This record gives sequence, structure tokens and C-alpha cells, in this order.
Amino acid sequence: MNAYLTFILAILIGRLLLDIIVETLNLRHIKDTLPNEFHGYFDDEHYRKSQQYLRDTTRFGILSSTFDTAVPIIFMVAGGFNWIDSIARSVHLGDILTGLVFTAILLSGQLLISIPFSLYSTFIIEERYGFNKTSPRTFVLDIVKGVILTGLIGFSILAAVLWFFTTWPNVAWLYSWIAVSLFQIAMVFIAPTFIMPLFNKFTPLDKEELRDAIQTYAHLQRFAMKGVYEMDGSKRSGKSNAFFTGFGRSRRIVLFDTLIANHTIPELVAIVAHEMGHYKKKHITQGILRSVVSSGVTFYMLSFFIGNEGLFAAFRMEYVSIYASFVFFGFLYSPLALVIGVIENAISRRHEFDADAFAATTTNSSTPMITALKKLSADNLTNLTPHPFKVFIEYSHPPVLQRIHALEHIE
Repeated sequence: MNAYLTFILAILIGRLLLDIIVETLNLRHIKDTLPNEFHGYFDDEHYRKSQQYLRDTTRFGILSSTFDTAVPIIFMVAGGFNWIDSIARSVHLGDILTGLVFTAILLSGQLLISIPFSLYSTFIIEERYGFNKTSPRTFVLDIVKGVILTGLIGFSILAAVLWFFTTWPNVAWLYSWIAVSLFQIAMVFIAPTFIMPLFNKFTPLDKEELRDAIQTYAHLQRFAMKGVYEMDGSKRSGKSNAFFTGFGRSRRIVLFDTLIANHTIPELVAIVAHEMGHYKKKHITQGILRSVVSSGVTFYMLSFFIGNEGLFAAFRMEYVSIYASFVFFGFLYSPLALVIGVIENAISRRHEFDADAFAATTTNSSTPMITALKKLSADNLTNLTPHPFKVFIEYSHPPVLQRIHALEHIE
């Protein structure tokens, strides 16, 4: 058997087995007794509901992961990638446009396969637990907008990268790295103004007392920003969140309408302080720099697998091409992506503790942040006792109990 094929099959099956082990451990780690810290926020029925929500989403996730593993394996072994390539080549558009057609067909197939799972997750599971607010019209429009943005932005970047590798094969990885890095940085400024408003409505916060409290806090912290905005998060879900967008004076504080409805002003100020802490502690800048370095490593590694005949033989391809090399390299890169993801999650969890501490210190109390975390956990049916291995592999935020305990020591 082809060595690359053996390796890729081992990667796909191994990742699925890892997912199953992680999720099984997490389910077995469910505690029947409500942690003392959450008395008054969960009653017995609500806590049982959160546990059942975890079971339902986990089982569905395992089913989805199994399907997402089986389809590529069957498609690869059956020569499906070569069939798609033959369709793309039959149009005779040249290497770059052929590559775009090849990628478009693959992404279209992936989208069609994912839609039934998205429908079930949104309109069955999330609906069952009272989270879904998405209308069928919004669901369809989100897909259409996503496809258009992928076509306009994603395919422009792909075309540029293909051109680099076609024109300057020896240094293409460097040019691609520079181009993609510049795009990543530009998106920090472009997304809040042009892309995010395509999916949600952002309006200046009209709740005067809350707005004044946030602006006063921001002024005390010498934090320049464009303003405080409310986002119609309830358009899609009953879950709550808050975030910052942009850099410098273009920064915006964004609060979900569901968050505003369920929290007091001190709690909302504490949440804003937490998000501001990420900026003050340079977490955002560090994350961008790590992403830039990671993309450089990725492109450099990719350059060694362009046109690799053994790799193409594993996918039963008749022709060797630059564009298909990108897709096939993705399979080889996935173990490293997993390791990078674990490291990034560990850094992110540490940063969350730092941001919590910043919020508690600068607001002169950890109590509002603690009560906000408890309310968010109850409202979002958060798993209060995840398995440590699940946290290690997947969690970008520390478990809520760890965050609460850390905040209690700041008092």
C-alpha cells in the first residue's frame, strides 16, 4: 500500500478515535450533584437539562465526526478526487482557473453534505433546548452570504497563491506568506465595517446608564474606542456573548442583546473589562503574530509537497497539479494543526485568567465577574465539570469553576 495513503488513513481514523475517546471521557465525567457555587443559579431541573444538552450535542458531534471521516476516506479510495479533477480539466481554462474550479466543486460538495447536519443541530437540538432563534430565511441567507464571501475573498487569495507557485515556484511560499499575512492584518479592520454587518445588525447602545458606565470605565483605563454597540444576537440564538472588534480608535465594544437583557450594569462593565484586558495585556496582538508565524511555517512545509508523485498516487490522481497539492497537503498537515491547536488553547486559557484578573482589579471587585460567569453558565447550559483531557485538547477558555476560584482569590 502507498505509504502516504497509509499515513493519511491513520491520521483520519486516529483523529476520529481521539474525538470519541475525548467525548466518552467527558460524558462519563458528568457529575450528578450541582457544584455548591451554582446554587441559586441552577435548580435541579435546570441542571439536569444542562447535562442532557451535553449528552445530545456530544452524541450528535460523534455522529457528525464519524461521517466527516468516512466520506473523505471513501471518496479518496474510490478515486473521487481524480473524478473532480477530470471535470475541472475538461473546461480547459488554464492552471489557475482550473484550480479554482476544482476547489469550488470540492467546497460545494462539502457544503451540501454539511447542510443536513447544520439543519438538525439548529432546528432540532438547539430548538429543543430553547436556544434557536434562527428562521429558515436567515439560515438560507447565511449560507448564500457565506458562499459569496468565499467566492470573492477566499478565491481571490487562492488565485494569488496559485499564481505565486506557478510563476515563482522556488520562493512562492515566502510571497504567499507575506500576502496572506497582510490579508490577515487587513481583515482586522475590514471585517467589523464591511463583513460582520452583512450577518448582524450593529446599533449604538441606546441604554444611557449602561453606556455611560462603560464609557466612564474605558476613559479611566485610557482606552480609545469608536463606541459601544448592541448586536442582535437573538436573531440566531438565545446564547449570550460580548467581544471587541478593530484596533486603535476604530475599536468597538459589542454586546449581544441577549447579554444586556440578562445582566446587571456592574456585571456588563466587568465583562467589558475582561475583553478590554485582552487588549491591555497585548493578547490580541500576540495572537495575530502567532498566526502569522504559523502560516509561514505552513507555507514553507507546503512547498516541499507541491507535485509530490507519491502523494498524488495515494489519491489515485492521473495528473499532478499545484492546486490539488494544496488540498492533499491539508491531510498531511492535520496532526501538526492539532498540536498547534492544543498549544493555542493552552495559551488562550492562560490569557483568560489574566483578563479575568484585569477585570477584577480595575473594577475593584471580582464579584460582578463571578456572578456574570454564573449567569452565563446557567443561560448557556454550560458543562460545569468537563473532563481535564477534554479541556486540554479543545477548551480555549478554562472551565468556569476554575475561573471562579481564581477570581475568589483576588478579593
